[in-house]
Amino acid sequence: MGFGDRPERPKPDAYQKALELLVRREHSRRDLKRKLGLRGADPEEAEAAIEKLAGLGYQDDLRFATAFARDRAHSGYGPVRIRQELAGHGLPAEAVLQALDACETDWAASARALIDKRFRPVDLADPARRRKAVDFLLRRGFDQGGAYGAVRGRAEEPDDPDGF
Repeated sequence: MGFGDRPERPKPDAYQKALELLVRREHSRRDLKRKLGLRGADPEEAEAAIEKLAGLGYQDDLRFATAFARDRAHSGYGPVRIRQELAGHGLPAEAVLQALDACETDWAASARALIDKRFRPVDLADPARRRKAVDFLLRRGFDQGGAYGAVRGRAEEPDDPDGF
């Protein structure tokens, strides 16, 4: 064996590839299967690897959903958008609901905090600005009632809480 000759490393199998993906962050079963397919893994081998990892506790859709929902809620997204994104990851409706319950987020307070951060109170006196604020919350994934309630609550508050 010369200086430049190295023994060829064996190519990682689907199990090893999946484990490497899960070490970086949580993945749903569907995402993991898709990524393994992109890396050239045989579909049956990928499914077997995911089953084994799930059996060992390395892959769990509910754990993924909970972590994802908490992260998105912390980033200021509402329950409607989080629900849609989790469904896009191939998660069943029951897992999505459990993940949103596990968030323990006060969605109304989150919507008010976003309004406070994005809009000044004097802006909300104008009906056009109130509409923009509601549209902003709807795009972030808050339901219509929550968006209107948050904007209405902020528009009705006095500018100075001490009354001066």
